[in-house]
Amino acid sequence: MTDMATPTRETLPALMYHSVSAVGGPLSELAVPPRRLTEQLSALTAAGYRLVGLAEALDLLSAGTTDKLIAVTFDDGYRDFLTAGLPVLAETGARATLYASVGHLGDRAGWLGRWAPDFGRLLTWDELGEVAAAGVEIGNHSLIHHPLDVLPPDQLKDEIVRSHEELEQRLQLKMRGFAYPHGYNGRRVRELVRETGYDHATEVGRRLHRPGEHRFAVPRLQPTPAHSGADLVALVRDGGPQLVPQVKRLAQPAWRMTRKMALRAGRNLT
Repeated sequence: MTDMATPTRETLPALMYHSVSAVGGPLSELAVPPRRLTEQLSALTAAGYRLVGLAEALDLLSAGTTDKLIAVTFDDGYRDFLTAGLPVLAETGARATLYASVGHLGDRAGWLGRWAPDFGRLLTWDELGEVAAAGVEIGNHSLIHHPLDVLPPDQLKDEIVRSHEELEQRLQLKMRGFAYPHGYNGRRVRELVRETGYDHATEVGRRLHRPGEHRFAVPRLQPTPAHSGADLVALVRDGGPQLVPQVKRLAQPAWRMTRKMALRAGRNLT
């Protein structure tokens, strides 16, 4: 089985959103208000891009499309996606993928610590079903939102397989896409995701995806509330500054070892 996509276009920009709301404080970049989201997606459409979910984008590339594609994704599954995000997608003619944090559905995003109340609660199972019925691709964001690459094998399998089974059984949909919590992954994690039945997965990356790269580590760009529509068009065109993403990739092995040691000591570093 190959891990590669058919190279039909030079790059595939993929966007990583979280909450469709306005949030202050140190996590403000994880929330883009509805008006700003409308501006951003409208600007991309006006620039000639076709906005689709990630699975659809990869399928279109494999089929040889020449369309200018952008994959639009939302992580975690905040309730504001249903109340504010879906109307924006409908207004702008965009499609998207939503990655659900299965073990947290109906509750708050506990991994955000004391800032979790600022983001409101996550979708319930019934609300997630409404989102799926509206035509949004649903993907898996693991069972509990913590880094997978430092977990022992049994716990890692439970995180990926159990959440996969719950999503497919409750929604009666095939799960094709997986998003690594906090973006952390490694060969062991990617192989288990593949063996569970997924055909692609996505990380953070903060760079453009190039068809022909691994389908199980598709990088994404993160729009923030500070990005105007014009700013986002520029970001998807060139991928933004690449020094920091390159340094982070080089530092991953050492940082993973640090996080493993911290986990053994009872601390979960993200």
